[in-house]
Amino acid sequence: MLNHPSCHTHLLVSLLLLTFPWDRAVCSPGEGRSIWQRPKPSPISKDQSFLQDTFPPGFIWGSGTSAFQNEGAWNQHGKGVSIWDHFTHSSTSDYFPRETADVASDSYNCWEEDVAALGYLGVRSYTFSLSWPRLFPEGNATGEPNAAAVDHYSRLIERLLEKKIEPIVTLYHWDLPQVFQDQYGGWKNNTLVEHFEQYATFCFSTFGSRVKYWLTMHNPYLVAVQGYGTGVHAPGEKGGVSSSLTVAHNLIRAHAKAWQTYNTHFRPTQRGKVSIVLGSHWVEPHRGQPTAANVALCQQSMEAILGWFADPIFGAGDYPVSLKIKYADLMPRFTPEEKLWVQKTADFFALSFGPNNFRLGQNLLHNGQSITPDLRRLLGWIKLEYGNLRVLVAEGGWFSDASVGREDTVAIYLMKSFINQVLQAIKFDGVQVFGYSAWSLLDGFEWNYGYSVRRGLFYVDFNQPNRTRVPKTTAQYFKQIVNDNGFPADENSSTDVKGHFPCKFHWGIADSTLQVRFHPFSPQFSDPHVYSWNLTGDGSLQPLPGVKLNTRTAQCTDYLAIRNHLRLFASTGASHYRFALNWSLILPEGSSSNVNTEALRYYRCVLSEIKKLNLEAMVILYHPTHRAPNLGLPGPLHASGGWLNYTTVGAFQEYVALCYQELGTWVHYWITINEPNRLIDVYSNVTERHQATHNLLMAHAKAWRLHEREYFGKQRSLVSLALHADWASPGNPFLESHIVATERFLLFELGFFLDPLLETRGEKKKGQHPYEMRESLGERARVFGLPKTPLPHFTTTERQELNGALSFIALNHFTTRLVSPNPHKQDILQKKPAPEHDCVTFSDPTWLSSNLGQALVPWGLRKMLKWVNQRYGRTLPIIVTASGIDDQASVEDNLRQYYLRSYLQEALKAYHLDGVNLQGFYVWKLQDRHAPLFGLFTSTQHQSKAKASVALYRKIIANSGSSNNSTTQLCRLTEQQEKCLTCEWLLKNKPMLVFGGCLLITSAMLSVGLKVEKKTFSLSYRLLQSILLFYLPVIFT
Repeated sequence: MLNHPSCHTHLLVSLLLLTFPWDRAVCSPGEGRSIWQRPKPSPISKDQSFLQDTFPPGFIWGSGTSAFQNEGAWNQHGKGVSIWDHFTHSSTSDYFPRETADVASDSYNCWEEDVAALGYLGVRSYTFSLSWPRLFPEGNATGEPNAAAVDHYSRLIERLLEKKIEPIVTLYHWDLPQVFQDQYGGWKNNTLVEHFEQYATFCFSTFGSRVKYWLTMHNPYLVAVQGYGTGVHAPGEKGGVSSSLTVAHNLIRAHAKAWQTYNTHFRPTQRGKVSIVLGSHWVEPHRGQPTAANVALCQQSMEAILGWFADPIFGAGDYPVSLKIKYADLMPRFTPEEKLWVQKTADFFALSFGPNNFRLGQNLLHNGQSITPDLRRLLGWIKLEYGNLRVLVAEGGWFSDASVGREDTVAIYLMKSFINQVLQAIKFDGVQVFGYSAWSLLDGFEWNYGYSVRRGLFYVDFNQPNRTRVPKTTAQYFKQIVNDNGFPADENSSTDVKGHFPCKFHWGIADSTLQVRFHPFSPQFSDPHVYSWNLTGDGSLQPLPGVKLNTRTAQCTDYLAIRNHLRLFASTGASHYRFALNWSLILPEGSSSNVNTEALRYYRCVLSEIKKLNLEAMVILYHPTHRAPNLGLPGPLHASGGWLNYTTVGAFQEYVALCYQELGTWVHYWITINEPNRLIDVYSNVTERHQATHNLLMAHAKAWRLHEREYFGKQRSLVSLALHADWASPGNPFLESHIVATERFLLFELGFFLDPLLETRGEKKKGQHPYEMRESLGERARVFGLPKTPLPHFTTTERQELNGALSFIALNHFTTRLVSPNPHKQDILQKKPAPEHDCVTFSDPTWLSSNLGQALVPWGLRKMLKWVNQRYGRTLPIIVTASGIDDQASVEDNLRQYYLRSYLQEALKAYHLDGVNLQGFYVWKLQDRHAPLFGLFTSTQHQSKAKASVALYRKIIANSGSSNNSTTQLCRLTEQQEKCLTCEWLLKNKPMLVFGGCLLITSAMLSVGLKVEKKTFSLSYRLLQSILLFYLPVIFT
């Protein structure tokens, strides 16, 4: 964690930025505010997801450093003292580190190594700053320059040009000669405007013939606020608002003077370009709501940092109106003449996008605003506010803690995100970004954070005198981006395949435990009476005397819940329905001594109705609840130790035998246990987890053997267990340790259960946990001083029972995780043991994710299927028995539609391109229970409406795996499925259809009744009335 400035510093910053009330109505001219009013594109649209594309030809990739942070040699070869030298040598602040930049990265002496580092990256530009006190130790540029400094920078520029690297030179990166601070009070004195012009003139004259890009100064906002307002930066003055405003005014004028000098005296011959680097944050309105008030506050927040300097230079030559009103008489004024020579004094827009501005931006938040690192939106705002300027991202990057060293994994993903946002701004928003400089080239002195944080692409050990540059993993990643000129399509984003799945492919829907509703929808099965309403005039229901109906036992067709549920399922076009039985409901005591026959009868009804629809069922025997009190087990079994007690294995076999016997006629696919690899997570003790794993595997194996021995001959069913199977990818692909950790993670997740059941390539003994896993646990036991690996061994008999006890491989896949080795320091901090696989998981911020945080990574499914196929062969079929994503849309569930299209396309690639024996895909799940989430249909409280993904899934099924508009139906639907395409419409309009039918029947009865005796008519009418009153409430449910 960073050591942030103390409270009084925050107070000063707040006073500086918030002295006057924010005016909600007043902002500068420009169209920047419109960016918050535009509707954001869907998160699954092409221009919102990660863009696989390249940058325009000639794009200038680069990196950069600054003189004070990296040069060192603070008093070598005649260099003068800078305000930062003085500040670091004399600082006594509690929040400032007792460190100096006297040597830093020693770039003054190691400049050739810096050029070599640039060559490693393959960049085309290098942004560096000249040291004003090195060139002019006494500050005054009208005197004689320091020859050693001139020679040094000349050699650097010449070598860069030899290597075809464009020098981008910054005149001032905060290291003002201390003599000016002592004589004039630094930038508070407008005398420095003239001194800076003289300094710039010397630099243009001396180096300009070889430099085509000049930056007058770097992020003047931080100089004004941190240097002279809060005192956090050199020269450490705490002058508050007034000083900051004066300093900013002089910095702007100094920049404009330098630009005018170049434009008049040097541009005709040197033909270079000059700009100023401005830093900014980015802010979004409260809860993303672009009300007029929220937008005004966002605009003012941008004007308070970026607009403060950008409006005079890129606008009309004056400050934003909001700032002039806010600061009133404190705000310096430009004269009419100054406005003319300040405006348009930049040949391109140079932007700094890093952590320093974001830290200060936190003080500008109002009414729930949020700061976000959205570089694309910032670039879009600049274009709208100041016109379609050419833009150079002169500083792009973040920081890492110093302890990270060379393995700066998180920084890779931030770099990936920022650079891809620039690419999107170019491709989709038309922003003319012509270059990107990754900041910084080397680890250096990070201002008020000293050496506690690092920003370099190259690691520097500041304890070693030679200051060797070692590429970090961010350097390797940036080198790859530069070489590819962006993010060209790879195997994970390859074009769609045109093909289809076989006609016997399982098109399924997966649910958890099926809710049992014991009572049929009508009381006619127990009450023989017929009732009449208002027979005695009191508005009550009274039984008709002398009229009784015969009662009957309820039939399966009488369970309205079953009929409605399966009607929804059939309307999707799916062929297979996966659901779970409730073990604790069927055998409340955990043994066959007490069997709930009504529950079994209900399940039989469900299965027989599925069979009548000519559809198939996949039934889960045990679906753990993963929570208290009983984890889905019968109470007595859980009380006796659950899966830690081997007797549960025998009890499970007894339960399974009952289900095979009572329900097996209708079931062709059995899942013994759903996600046992997630169930063991509830056990915090390692020994308990391994014991539970052992017993779960044996329970499955015995259930499989039982079916093979006693039921397969008659029922021909297939039996498996279903594992949670998310893919894992190395968090840092440039590190062998991450690659090894990822493979270890997969073995602990999948191999832990699959290896004992299946033959694997390279494993000599069958029926065992993975060799690599056993070795890892053995090494871990040795390192932590444990007596032995806690992994239980299978006996010879158990291994024989386990080996081959799987009819197909069932995988529940939802997402992909990034994996890295556990750094172990967290174990001490959290006082919590590391997981057995010794890995930590995280997600790529550039991945699209759902509201619940599930990353949508289609290619992960293909990778998972390929890994399983390679490790266990393609003899056994693989079925994805659950896959889905949460989507809060009640009807137009676009995220789920994208999920289905993209994941099934990757499944198709695995089938056709990788030779995976994939035979099924089950969507999770049929219906929401309450609010919209994972269901294809809304909950019963929301009228069980079909979401848009239902029609898409039906189309994919009809096209055997393709979501295109092909009208060719490759596999014929069953007769019942064809009927259900119209059944869905009938179901939706059922109440009106039934009511119309009842009116017709009533009319017919009345017309007949008029021709008979009055008494007979009265009785018939009352009978009909009673029947209608009795059944209509039920029909309309």
